[in-house]
Amino acid sequence: MNLCSLSSLANNLRKGRLPWPVLLVLFALILGLGVVSPSATGTSRKAARRSVRAIEPSGPPIKAYGSKDAPITMEVFTDYQCPSCRNLYENTLRPMINDYVASGKVYLIHHDFPLPMHKYSFEAARWANAAARVGEFASVEAALYDNQDAWGADGNIAKYVSAAMSGAEFKRVEKLMDGCMAPVSPEAAQNSHGCALDPYIEEDRAIGMRIPVQATPTYVISYKGQHLPPASGFVSWPILKQFFDSLLSQ
Repeated sequence: MNLCSLSSLANNLRKGRLPWPVLLVLFALILGLGVVSPSATGTSRKAARRSVRAIEPSGPPIKAYGSKDAPITMEVFTDYQCPSCRNLYENTLRPMINDYVASGKVYLIHHDFPLPMHKYSFEAARWANAAARVGEFASVEAALYDNQDAWGADGNIAKYVSAAMSGAEFKRVEKLMDGCMAPVSPEAAQNSHGCALDPYIEEDRAIGMRIPVQATPTYVISYKGQHLPPASGFVSWPILKQFFDSLLSQ
């Protein structure tokens, strides 16, 4: 993929030469080709956070970054044991979170899509959802991808989740993982009612199946409510940033 392609698309759109449907199809085709972190105030805030966290939140886990009011929304369907997903997170999503998400330009939503071929991916998704319930999703997502090879070899996910947060928070996560700490395939999880976190994962998978997600990572980008076609595979942050800039310039 080349930077001029996105710039040209943006210019043609501004001049009215390309209708939105054409731009959407071209973007999908381009990506489809394989576009290969005062003391008194701080103490008070920490105390307030501890007070809020003392009550377990209700509703689905929050697995998103940034503001819902951002002009661009990017939904990503990933498997924590998928090497390509790790590559996208480490080299694209992480710098994007620190840049365009932090500045309010992009709202990033994570969806779980564990694949049957990965022995521990569904259990990893359970840990991520449990962490999200106590406000630790960002740190655990990073820990899962940073240590993918290690826990993928022996299934010791708890070791890296516990290192990503305080002991008190980990105890809360462990409690939420009661009945959830055994490797399980997505198919087996559908017939299991022992883990209270599974419905959230299955809801994400159901959303993905409607797209449909055929490989991980798959991502869907929307700009001011207008959805672009889904794309999959790796795209570098400089390339994606260039495309975002072309949208934001409209």
